[in-house]
Amino acid sequence: MTEETLPARAAPAAATPSIGSYLRHNFREYGMLLSLVAIMVFFQVMTDGTLMQPLNLTNLVLQNSYIVIMALGMLLVIVAGHIDLSVGSVCGFVGAVAAVLMVQYDWPVLPAALACLVVGGLIGAAQGWFVAYARIPSFIVTLAGMLVFKGLALAVLAGQSVGPFPEVFQGLSSGFIPDPFAAPPTPGQQNLRPFTLLLGIGAALLFAWTGWRARQRQRAHGITSEPGGFFVAKTVVFAAILIGFSWLLASYRGLPNVLVVMALLILLFDFVTRRTTIGRRVYALGGNEKAARLSGIDTRRLSFLTFVNMGVLAALAGLVFAARLNTATPKAGLGFELDVIAACFIGGASASGGVGKVMGAVIGAFIMGVMNNGMSILGIGIDYQQVIKGLVLLAAVFIDVYHKNKA
Repeated sequence: MTEETLPARAAPAAATPSIGSYLRHNFREYGMLLSLVAIMVFFQVMTDGTLMQPLNLTNLVLQNSYIVIMALGMLLVIVAGHIDLSVGSVCGFVGAVAAVLMVQYDWPVLPAALACLVVGGLIGAAQGWFVAYARIPSFIVTLAGMLVFKGLALAVLAGQSVGPFPEVFQGLSSGFIPDPFAAPPTPGQQNLRPFTLLLGIGAALLFAWTGWRARQRQRAHGITSEPGGFFVAKTVVFAAILIGFSWLLASYRGLPNVLVVMALLILLFDFVTRRTTIGRRVYALGGNEKAARLSGIDTRRLSFLTFVNMGVLAALAGLVFAARLNTATPKAGLGFELDVIAACFIGGASASGGVGKVMGAVIGAFIMGVMNNGMSILGIGIDYQQVIKGLVLLAAVFIDVYHKNKA
């Protein structure tokens, strides 16, 4: 038999694990998601249904958008084996710069926003240089940055609040996507936004199709895939959640502009971390920097770029937060770094680097957001809120370390 007539060898079929075995091996991925669902159900019951009302759900998205945006950048920093304590101060400083440019100097919105993003990138580049090339620990560099930019925000604003912003800029955080199918507004009644609902149905179908394609690719290459029953159940549940979420938004004012920005960023960073060379190199850097360097990866440049990316996203979050408040205040961004870092760790990122997923960071951010929102509705004081959030963060890191040591 000649070589040309030899039959092509098929990839060996991988054994499909049981649902229990699959969940045990993917505890990090699904544990936090189940925790988010449990927390939402708990507060939905305790608040007598207030948590999932369309108005509150929209506010929940708006209140956590800037945390989610910064968590995407912080995830890459943590995965690379570093930390950034300055993001809250950078967020507030960029908001102050935006206020001065737009309110005091009458800059148009687009040039001012682009200038602020450049400022954020330069801040990230400066801190990244000290970390990557001067070899100063990121904790020290960004702690210094937190103090520096907190002081610069006070100096730029001269200790006073500056606002209001132009109406176009306010739409970044408080605006909604126009709905061409919506009925004319009725006084005293909120009409359904069909376009938002259609987008939700489209997102559910896209989720099901991409999941099925990914499963087919895994099976074609002999890679162990999730059990069929679990895949179907997961797809149905997630599709129902997406459609239900879009229905609730559609019954209020529709799709917030900032949710579109946030969704596009999540998709972009999920693609970068899972499907690109630079994403895989960031994980290699955090897993073992010396091995990554010996394999030919420019680890210093990679660390530098993660901080540049973090600076740009902190600047974007600063713009979103300033647009939501409609003013820039000297105390803007205070404590944001704690919520952002907590979101990443609660979402499964490892404190030692090399581990973490985009969706995990997003889920972690919404766990923090739902807890903040639910406890505020219940009237729990800010003092006890901080205690509870600290305990949740400690428990998440403890579970991560426990399972790592057990493995």
